[in-house]
Amino acid sequence: MTSFVLPHEVHGDGAHKVFAVHGWFADRSAYAAVLPDLDRTAFTYALVDLRGYGAARDAVGSYTTTEAAVDLVELADRLGWERFSVVGHSMGGAVAQRLLSVAPHRLRRIVGVSPVPASGLPLPGEQGVLFADAAHRPENRRAIIDFTTGSRRPAAWLDRMVDLSLERSDAKAFRAWLDSWAGDDFRADVEGSEVPALAVAGELDPALSPELMRETWMSWYPRAELVGLPCAGHYAMDETPLELIRTVEDFLRADAGEPA
Repeated sequence: MTSFVLPHEVHGDGAHKVFAVHGWFADRSAYAAVLPDLDRTAFTYALVDLRGYGAARDAVGSYTTTEAAVDLVELADRLGWERFSVVGHSMGGAVAQRLLSVAPHRLRRIVGVSPVPASGLPLPGEQGVLFADAAHRPENRRAIIDFTTGSRRPAAWLDRMVDLSLERSDAKAFRAWLDSWAGDDFRADVEGSEVPALAVAGELDPALSPELMRETWMSWYPRAELVGLPCAGHYAMDETPLELIRTVEDFLRADAGEPA
């Protein structure tokens, strides 16, 4: 039997291999705004579609961060990547942390852009209903995006983000993913990992804020770093793309296998 292969696109031919993993609302096109200005000589980036999204919209699966981590390792094998780094946005940040337990020996560095902590993200009461019903209610998706960007972004951008999210995700998979990234607590499996780990948090995001990163990411990982982006909310790729690229690539270049 042929195992499932994550749909992906590869950019660059650098020695440092990097996976870019999207979040709950998007497929690999989440990185469209940063793609033109990535350093393709130092890095090779593989942008992936997780199960239920983009070219994998109809792929069956459990839609969990563990499954996604295993999928990434299998893709690394197919690409011939013995060691690699992972950049993950939001839910994708949880996937990156899962790799700390699934294949820590394969990882050079991980970066979480507004990452969901390994302890999950409790969504009590009406908040939980808002997120759960976002699977079939576009207005809920819009409200979540608006809130997590500090209610400062143009209406047209919010509408476009919602339209792209609906187009590029399967509703049932979208709902199933919520149970994993919000509800799974795997902190005990990754706490104390020595893999260098950068958290990038938008200061306009009240949900996955720099403060939350200090309480979680920074207290769990001995080689953790935190950068707050003053003008970004939850979607730094769109809100502050150049600042994000510089922050992430400076961190990746600091790997012992790369020149400073």
